[in-house]
Amino acid sequence: MSALANKPVVAIAYHSGYGHTAVVARSVRDGAASAGAVVHLINVDEITEEQWELLDGADAIAFGSPTYMGTASAAFHKFAEDSSKRWFTHSWQDKLAAGFTNSGSKSGDKLHTLQYFTLLAAQHGMNWVNLGLHPGWNSSEASEHDINRLGFFLGVGAQTNVDEGPEAVHKADLATAEHLGLRLAEAARITAAGRATLTAADAA
Repeated sequence: MSALANKPVVAIAYHSGYGHTAVVARSVRDGAASAGAVVHLINVDEITEEQWELLDGADAIAFGSPTYMGTASAAFHKFAEDSSKRWFTHSWQDKLAAGFTNSGSKSGDKLHTLQYFTLLAAQHGMNWVNLGLHPGWNSSEASEHDINRLGFFLGVGAQTNVDEGPEAVHKADLATAEHLGLRLAEAARITAAGRATLTAADAA
């Protein structure tokens, strides 16, 4: 494991055009931290070489972007293209990956953005961690305050009204993002523990 004191290291690589996706990213961070992970929050629009190295050293990477015109933002796409240097050297091979996005519409083609993240992860040889939740808000007794209220499975799909600021990101979506961060960190811990056990067994 690459973490200090047997703690998993989770990096959150995100872009946020107007601040809404940054709020979601911080909730993913909080969820991962609650599981005992060391977390690095990285805005890919301002990424430094030191932060690229943090990504290289992480056990898991969560990708995040707003959904613009049916896909991730141009800034995130640039980051993805720049990550090809890591692709050539298999730097992210077998790391865990997850994703989250935000848009103004309830659907807004967010699924395509999450699928784009899965393809990016697959090209790097990473292993995808899904949301692991049943959908909420899908019965007469359900509520918009249910976790996973928009019913995504691949990752977090958050929605914020287009005429409201980052403070208006839906609380249920933030709770869903926290769940994803916790789930990713726990998966990273379990994966690292399993690798350590296998390494010890092979050395015996």
